Amino acid sequence: MMTVGAFISYILMSMMAAAGFTAPVPLAFLAMFPAMVITALLAIWLDKVFYKPFRDKGANPVIIVMASLGVTLMLQGLVRLFGGTRARSMYIGENKEIYRIPFPGAKRDIILTEPQVLLFIFTVVAVIALAIFLSRSRLGKAMRAVSDNPDLAKISGINLKHVVWTTWIIGGTLAAAAGTMLSLDVVLKPDLSFGLLLPIFAAVIVGGIGQPYGAVAGGMLIGFSETLAVFNWAVLLRPFKDSFPDWFELPTKLAFVPTEYKLAVPFFILIIVLIYRPTGIFKGKVI
Repeated sequence: MMTVGAFISYILMSMMAAAGFTAPVPLAFLAMFPAMVITALLAIWLDKVFYKPFRDKGANPVIIVMASLGVTLMLQGLVRLFGGTRARSMYIGENKEIYRIPFPGAKRDIILTEPQVLLFIFTVVAVIALAIFLSRSRLGKAMRAVSDNPDLAKISGINLKHVVWTTWIIGGTLAAAAGTMLSLDVVLKPDLSFGLLLPIFAAVIVGGIGQPYGAVAGGMLIGFSETLAVFNWAVLLRPFKDSFPDWFELPTKLAFVPTEYKLAVPFFILIIVLIYRPTGIFKGKVI
């Protein structure tokens, strides 16, 4: 859904660029909002075609999860079929703004790109809005009730169809936004989000299922863990090289794990959390 939403944003952005439209923000960011609506409609259609038959037959949730992996491969194949396999830039006739923030005592400035700033602002707004919606609105409370006990929620008069559709709409819109923002920061590829499945899953479990703030906390934990695990710590030791004994030779590369094993870090964290705190940091729903 992230990749499809990003490609929809790319198509709309290309049409806007061809029409000579200009804006103070990247065109892809503006195209993201109609792409979110289109992706939400696609999500509802996918639910009706692939997932609703499983629910009607009372299938085990694990079976539905396995079916979702099949849908993932199908969508990825369709993207490759119609969009090709090459990487694309989300900037057409535009330049990616780069901001340098001086940091006291540091030799280099902190570098932020325009997509990263937009991503940070959008994430804060989206997470707060989603948390308020789930905790304060009537429909949000209905979604939580259905998640906790669908049969009891149905007896209480909650329309399960509306709840399911709302869930897919929220999931589709946020997935399209995530894919578009990620593509703005890096590049748009057919396998844009396929390599993120494990880190995303780990972030959700670590943060707590059903907890918007927990998802952010889990994502930050997973992201920093991955980065620090492959970071070359020898860089920090080089200024103290002269104070080391003569027999000690400072290695040029000093990291906890090689870069090619970066994806093993979230998997390791996921296992630890499932063993010692399966409800996650914010005590989400137990799976």
